[in-house]
This record gives sequence, C-alpha cells and structure tokens, in this order.
Amino acid sequence: MSKIELIATATFGLEAVVKREIENLGYRVLRSEDAKITYLSDERGIVRSNLRLRCADRVLLKMGEFDVPTSEDLFQQTKALPWEEWIPPDGRFTVNCTTVKSALRSEPACQKTVKKAIVERLAQYYAMDTFPETGAAYTVKVTILRDRATLTIDTSGAGLHKRGYRIRTVEAPIKETLAAALVQLSFWNSSRLLVDPFCGSGTIAVEAALYMRNIAPGLGRTFASQEWESIPPELWKEEKKAAYEAIDYEKEVRIAASDIDRRAVAAARENAEEAGVEDCISFSVKPFEKLRIEEPYAVIIGNPPYGERIGDKKKLGSIYSHLKNMLENDKTLSAYMITADKRLEEELLPRRPDRRRKLYNGRIETCFYQYYGERPPKRNTPSL
Repeated sequence: MSKIELIATATFGLEAVVKREIENLGYRVLRSEDAKITYLSDERGIVRSNLRLRCADRVLLKMGEFDVPTSEDLFQQTKALPWEEWIPPDGRFTVNCTTVKSALRSEPACQKTVKKAIVERLAQYYAMDTFPETGAAYTVKVTILRDRATLTIDTSGAGLHKRGYRIRTVEAPIKETLAAALVQLSFWNSSRLLVDPFCGSGTIAVEAALYMRNIAPGLGRTFASQEWESIPPELWKEEKKAAYEAIDYEKEVRIAASDIDRRAVAAARENAEEAGVEDCISFSVKPFEKLRIEEPYAVIIGNPPYGERIGDKKKLGSIYSHLKNMLENDKTLSAYMITADKRLEEELLPRRPDRRRKLYNGRIETCFYQYYGERPPKRNTPSL
C-alpha cells in the first residue's frame, strides 16, 4: 500500500488526546498543531481511523500543501497534484474553501480556481471533455492560512461525532467526540464506579461504556470513503471484522447515570440500548442534590447546566454546594466537570482543581475542572 498523509481534525484543546489515539492505532504522528494532527498512514489507515478514532472530528486525506501568493500559484500547484489517484472519471467532487489572513481573500474565487484546476488535470488524464459525476462523492477542502494552502479530501463524510446511536436527544447535548475525550482525560477504569449526574441524553455514559468495552465508535455508521474505488472493499471487511473481534463483552462496567429531567433519562436509556451498552448503565431520575455515592473511589464526570442554558444562579449554587460537600466528605471521590460557568471553581474553594483544561463544547468556551480523589490501593498480584 502506498504511504499517504492523513489529517485528523479535533476540537481545540483535544489535540493531545487525538494524537495519543492515533499513536495507539500504530501510526506515526508527523505534526500536532491547533485543531489538527498530521500522521503517516496508508489506505488501510483511512478505514481504521474512521472506524476507531473516538475523539477526532474528521479524517482528511492530505493532497498537498504549498504557498499561494497569487491565484495562478493556487491553480498551477493544484493542477500538479495526482487527483486521478483518488477521483475516478465518474466521481462527484465539490470544493469548499476557507481563507484567513491571506492575499487570496475571496473564498468563492478560490473554490472556482481549485475546481477548474482539478477538472483540467482529470480531463488530461482520462482524455475526457465532460464528466458524468454519477459515482462516489468527494469533498475537496481548501484551507488557506497566511498565504499557505492545504488541500485535502474528506474521507469521513458526516462528522465522526455522529455515531448512529443517538436516536433521541435533548436540549444542548454534548458532542460524542468531546464526551469520549472527557472519559479518556479522567482516571476512570472498570474497577471504579462512574457517575454522570447530569446525563441528559446519555452521551458521556454511553461513550464511557463503548470505550471500556472497546467497541469501535464507527461500527454503526457509514463513511464517504466506503464508496471510493481507490479503497478495496476487502479493507473495510477486514477492519470491521477486527474491530468486532476486539470487543470485550465480558468486561464488567458499572456506570450510574441520572438527571432531574424524566424525559432526558428516557432518551438516555433508549440511546444506550441502541448503542448496545444498556447492561453497563443504571439510569435514574434524580436531582443532583439528592445524589449519594456510597462506594469508595467513585468517579464523577458531569456536564452540569450553566448560564447559557438555564441562567438559574440559585440552582447552580445548590449544585456546587452539594458537590463541595461530597468532595469534603469523601476523600476517595474524584470529580471531573465541564462548564462555561467560572463560578464553579470559586464555589468549591478552598479546594482548588488539580487541573483545568480549556475546551469547546460546540462554540461555547468551557473549562474542564479536574478534582482528584485518593488513589485506590494497588491490587495484590498473586505469586506463581
């Protein structure tokens, strides 16, 4: 298989998490920049990355990167790229463009230039004047930043957060990719109870169960590159088979998910059933202030309501007060909270977060506050 470069795009702040995922798949990371990780791969890597990456937004096939001080440079450099290696004579391709702080400011003009260059390249290669455009879809993405263009083809289609299990939703749901990252950023493992007391439609709980059972997040959906002639169907069959064989159905996973909204809990339960992890999660309708955790070394991962959604300061104060009491009364309890409300840190004083990380929930800037409890004792390994 030929070596290619792939780019996994990511939410700002999650680059390190996505980089670790890529390396765990066996690929060498070339560069990690704001919101994107470039790595060396092959055709199989396109399949494996789409099926298995939990925290990336998309997987892009990198076609080229070059300086474009003028429109002619953009045209000639684009035309020089081997588009025929990926786009067949009947391929349907569109071009999307963004340009920032560059001499080429008109995005529609750049899109037109790139489209014309690709058409001329394909026309010369296939010796065709017109193209039927009845085959697979190819979305060419052009990003021009400070006069440097990066051209890619989107291999994913719909964003990778669309796993396929969310059949019911609620207001302001957290993205599946972000929820998966929150789980990976915590110290939770299958020996500890995980609690999501603001479960909403169940995204954090479901993603935690998928992660702990090693269920590939892309098994329940399709991808744009599944229709590409350049990727043999056998690769998809082999990688899906390997992903199914890697699932650990025997692992005991204990997750408690609750919410004050009865409709939200019903939605969460249905989504967990659709994802095939309902046996890992117990659901209940319960306000946070009524939450009691009897088991030591439990882990809370929560997305509590904040001002942008409800604007009820009194209610938030009650939530923070109860969380503070829980942490003071149980030194083994760990809590991870993502919120745009900066008062959470103030309300939990004098306890300061052990770590905080700036993340984006959609377009909302949030902070992921991490409060570490005491570590559980190491298990004694029986001698042979």
